[in-house]
Amino acid sequence: MDDRGRERSARRGGRTGKPTTRSPGRRGRRMGYVRGSASSDGRIRLLRIAFIVAFALIGGKAVALASSPGNLATIAASQQLHEVTLPAPRGAILDRNGVELAVGEEERTVFATPYMLPDRVAAARELARALHLKKSQVLTALEGSQGFAYIARKIDPKLADRALSLKLPGVGSYPEEKRVYPMGSLAMQVLGLAGMDNTGLAGIEYEYNSELSGRAGSQLVVRDPAGTPLKILRAVQPRPGVDVRLTIDQAIQYTAEQVLTQTVRQFQAKSATAIVENPQTGEIYAMANVPLVNASTFGTEPARARNRAVTDTYEPGSTFKVVTVAGCLSEGLVKPSTSFWLQPSIRVADRIIHDADPRPAERFTVRRILAESSNVGAVILGEMLKEQGMLRWIHAFGFGKPTGIDFPGEVGGLVPQDWSGSTIGNVPIGQGIGVTAIQMATAYSAIANGGLLVQPRLVDQIGDTVTQRKVIRRVISPTVAKQLRSMLSNVVADGTGVEAQIPGYTVAGKTGTAQVALPNGRGYSQTKYVASF
Repeated sequence: MDDRGRERSARRGGRTGKPTTRSPGRRGRRMGYVRGSASSDGRIRLLRIAFIVAFALIGGKAVALASSPGNLATIAASQQLHEVTLPAPRGAILDRNGVELAVGEEERTVFATPYMLPDRVAAARELARALHLKKSQVLTALEGSQGFAYIARKIDPKLADRALSLKLPGVGSYPEEKRVYPMGSLAMQVLGLAGMDNTGLAGIEYEYNSELSGRAGSQLVVRDPAGTPLKILRAVQPRPGVDVRLTIDQAIQYTAEQVLTQTVRQFQAKSATAIVENPQTGEIYAMANVPLVNASTFGTEPARARNRAVTDTYEPGSTFKVVTVAGCLSEGLVKPSTSFWLQPSIRVADRIIHDADPRPAERFTVRRILAESSNVGAVILGEMLKEQGMLRWIHAFGFGKPTGIDFPGEVGGLVPQDWSGSTIGNVPIGQGIGVTAIQMATAYSAIANGGLLVQPRLVDQIGDTVTQRKVIRRVISPTVAKQLRSMLSNVVADGTGVEAQIPGYTVAGKTGTAQVALPNGRGYSQTKYVASF
C-alpha cells in the first residue's frame, strides 16, 4: 500500500473510531488531524480557554457573594427578617384614692414599606380615602422613604382595619398606646404631658418618666414579600411601667380649681394659684393653677401649661411679715405683747414707707402689728434683726433655694445679695424679694406643725414603694410656733383676714397685697397687685 493509501486508511480508522496500534496508527491519527483540520483546532482551543476563563469568573463571583456582607443571601434574608419593637405599656398616674388621672389607651399605627408599592400615587389615594387624610399628606410620607413610612399614628383600630382591608402590599399596622387624661383639664399643670412616643414632656409625666415608661421588648419576625408576618423567631417581652400614685385628692383639686376660676372671673385677674398641703407630712392635696389647660392645647399655650406654684416667683408682700416676726421672737428681741409707738410712716434711707391705711401715731403690740399688717411696725422689727439677722431667717425658712418638691423646673426664688440703704425697709414687708407659692406654703406649714420644715411632695407611691415624709430641719421652737399660730388666728378673727373666717373652724393665716414690680427696676405699678393669703 502506498503512502496515500495508508493515509486514507488512517482517516477512515479515525472516523469510524476503530482502535489503532500505538506506534504507527496513533502517529498517523495525530498527523492526519493536524494536517487535515488546522483552523478547527485553533477555534477549539480558543473555546476551551474561554470556558475555563468563564468558569473562573463565575467561581470568583460565587466566592465574592458568599463572603461579602451584602451578598444575595443576606439581602434576601434582610427582606424577610424584621426586628419589631414591642412598646411597654406606660404606667397610670392616679390620685391618692386611686382615681385615674392619666392612663394608656390602645390605638393602632398604620405604616407602609414604600418600595413594595407598585403605584404609590394610587396607594396614596386609596389610603387617604380610607383614613380620612389628605392625599398629598400620604404621598409625601410614601415618597420620603423607601423602607418604612408612617401613614397614621395612634388612630382608632376600626379606622386602621379599613386601611388593611385594601390589601396593599407592604401596608400594615401595629398596636401603640395613646396617653389620655380622663379628668380633662384637672391638675394638668401638675400631671404634665406625654408625647406621641409616650415619653414624658412635662410635669409628673416627665419627672417620673423612667418609672412610668417601663422597658420595651422586641420580636424577630419572618415576613413574606407582602410584609405579612409568618413566624416569630425570637421574642423579648416588654416590662410594663409602674403606676404613680399622687398625694393629690381629685375632689379637693377640682374644688380649688373651681374656686380659683370664679375668683379670677370676679376680680378680672390674670391668673391665680392655690395650694392645699398637709403641714405634718408635706403631702400636697391640691395644687391648682388658673387659667386651666387641657392636653390638646398644652403644647400651644405654654403660659397656661406652667405649674406656677413651683416655677414662678412673685413678691409676697405682707405674707412675708411672719418671717420677720418669727425671727424677732426666736432671738428673744420681742414678745407678742411687746409694744411700740408707731408713726404713720417711717423713713428708710431714701424711701418713706407708709401703712396701707391712714392713721394717727399710736401704740402697737407685736401681735397687733401682724394682725393689722403694719408696714411701719414690720420695718422696725426688721431693723432690730439687721441685715444679717434677716438673711439668717430668710434662709432658715427655706427661701432662696428650691424646696426639693418632686416636680421639674422648680426655682429657688430671689433673695437680695447686695443690701442697699432701703433694702432693710423693703424685705421685712415682703418687697424686693422673690418667692414661689410652694415656698410660702412650706414656711407656713412649719408654723402649723410646731416648727419643722417638711419637704413638700406630690407623689405618694411609685409602684409598690411608698414615699416617706422628709423633715429638712427645725426652724423655730414649738413655743414660737404656738405664739405665731395664735397671732395668725387674730389676723382672721379681727384683723385684715376676717373674710377667711369659717364657722366652726379656727383659721389662721396672713393676708398680703404686693405691688407688681415694673420692668428694668423702674419701681412699682400703681394699678397691678399680687394678692395672697
